[in-house]
Order: sequence, then structure tokens, then C-alpha cells
Amino acid sequence: MEQTMQQEIVSMPRIGDKAPSFKAVTTQGEINFPADYSGKWVILFSHPADFTPVCTSEFMTFATMEKQFNEANCQLVGLSVDGLYSHIAWLRTIKEKIEYKGMKDVEVKFPLIEDITMEVSKKYGMIQPGESSTKAVRAVFFIDPKGIIRTIIYYPLSLGRNFDELYRVLIALQTADEFGIATPADWRPGDDVIVPPAGSCGTAKDRMEGKEKDVKCHDWFFCTKPIAKDEIMKKVLKK
Repeated sequence: MEQTMQQEIVSMPRIGDKAPSFKAVTTQGEINFPADYSGKWVILFSHPADFTPVCTSEFMTFATMEKQFNEANCQLVGLSVDGLYSHIAWLRTIKEKIEYKGMKDVEVKFPLIEDITMEVSKKYGMIQPGESSTKAVRAVFFIDPKGIIRTIIYYPLSLGRNFDELYRVLIALQTADEFGIATPADWRPGDDVIVPPAGSCGTAKDRMEGKEKDVKCHDWFFCTKPIAKDEIMKKVLKK
């Protein structure tokens, strides 16, 4: 008798959705997510397993950069399907024994969620059966101060994340919100930004004729303007 196998459907929240809520035990005590982080940006990220080399390199990097993220009004929250005691032992090992790329004596102070039941992982689509049914992939969720998911990035088990890019995304999202603009490819603070399309024929004509201050139009649909890096960082780091 021929049997048919049904693929497990992976539920995944989307950009623009409210971040799914949950309560969990972490290395820093219990949290109620995302309510405990109201008014702040949050990066919620998962890793496959404790005591693994790629994850160790990532946690050392995140911990080393935590102050930089915090200064941009962003909190870090990690997760894996390991238990609390495994988390604690692993983080202690990182601090006491691991030296990597000049990083040593690294103390991870942000919370690391225990998710043995995979409840949170499944809510956020972090378990991808085609990659692994027992480990979370390297998911990254950027959640804004109102609890809305603004960016989602997924990496496979074998690929460590680019942390300069994660910080760039955070600053770009905040810049877009603060200034009402968009950011072009490879944008970094200090580069020109994209100006939204003109709202009227008169404004569009003024732009094309170079009459709108600081705005340069390459064509009617593609206009840019400069915003100084200092101005951006003053806005982003003010909170």
C-alpha cells in the first residue's frame, strides 16, 4: 500500500506582523516578550545549539557589540532549543576558555531563552524541517518599539551571521523612520538617501528642475539627498 508523506507546514510571522507573544525562562530570569521591551527595538535571534563553534563565534561577537546595539535603543535576546543549565554552562565556558579574533573573557549579559519544547521556535518559524527538525536555524527578527516585526533574516546552520550588516540594518530602519526616507543598496550613515516620490506635479517639476533644496533627481522616480552621518547618529542615539 502506497503511503503519502505530508510535509510539515512551517508557520512563519511576516514583516509588518505583531511579534508573537510568549513567556519564557532565560539566563537573565523570566521574560514576557515583547511586552517587556515596549519602547525599545529588539533583535530576537536563534542559534542551533550550545557548545557549537559557529554559535560560539556569534555569541562572542554579539556580546562584544552589545553596548553598540544598546546605544541605538536596541536590546538583544537569544534563543536555542537547549535547556537553561546547558546555556549557563556554555556561556561560562565562553567566558573562561574561549579566545577568538582578539575577543576573550567575553561575558554574555543579554538573555538566552530556554526553548526545550520548541514552542517559541515554532511560533517564529525557526524550526525549518528541510534543514533540521531538532535545531533552530539562524533566524534574526528586528522588532520595533511598537512590537512590530520590521525585518527578518534567515541563515542556514553552516553560515555564521554578518554582524556589521545586522547593525547596519538597525540604523537604516531607524533612519528611515526618523527622516521619512528610504536607503539605497549598500547604504551606510553619511551616504545619500532616497527621497520618496513627489506628491504633486508641481513638486515633481521643482525637483526635476533642481529647485528643491539638496535634492538631486536622476529621473522623476529616482531622487536622492544627503543627510550627514552626525545628524543621523544624533537622532538614532538620542533615545
